[in-house]
Amino acid sequence: MKVIADSSVLISLTAISQLELLRRRFPEVMIPRAVREEVVIEGRGQPGSQEVQSSDWIKVQEVKDRSFIQLLEVELDRGESEVIALGHEVNADLVLLDEKDARLRAKRVGLKVLGTIGILIWAKKTGHTSSLQEQLNALRDDAGFRISTELYQQALKSVSE
Repeated sequence: MKVIADSSVLISLTAISQLELLRRRFPEVMIPRAVREEVVIEGRGQPGSQEVQSSDWIKVQEVKDRSFIQLLEVELDRGESEVIALGHEVNADLVLLDEKDARLRAKRVGLKVLGTIGILIWAKKTGHTSSLQEQLNALRDDAGFRISTELYQQALKSVSE
C-alpha cells in the first residue's frame, strides 16, 4: 500500500506519543523531501524531528513533477503541495493530510485522504487505544491541534463514546 504523509500528521501523533499507531496501520510511509525538511530540519528539537529522522519505516521520496508542485503552492504550503504531487505521481492509495484546503485539493485530483483524527478513530476501533476522547483531548491540549466542537463530537460518536 502506497501511503504519503504530511508533516502535521507526523508531528501531531508524535506530540501525543502515538506515532507508533501510524506504523501499525501502515508498515511503510513515504514523505516528500519538503515534509522531511519541515519536520527534521526546521523542527529540530520539536515533536517528530528525531522520530522521523531515525525511522526506518518512513521513506523520503523525491517528487519529479515540479510544475505540479508550483501550481499547488498557489493555494497550499510546500509540504502539502509535495504530498499531493507525490501522491498523484505514484498513484498513492492514501495521503495523510489534516489541513482542510489540502484535503479538498487532494480529493479533487482523485486521492483518498485520511488525517490524524481518522488514524485515532481507527486505533479506537481496532483496540490500539482505549479512549478516543483522551487522545482527542491530548491532541487538542498538548499538541495544539485545532479541532471544531462538531468534528470532536462526530469522531466520538463514530466510536460510540
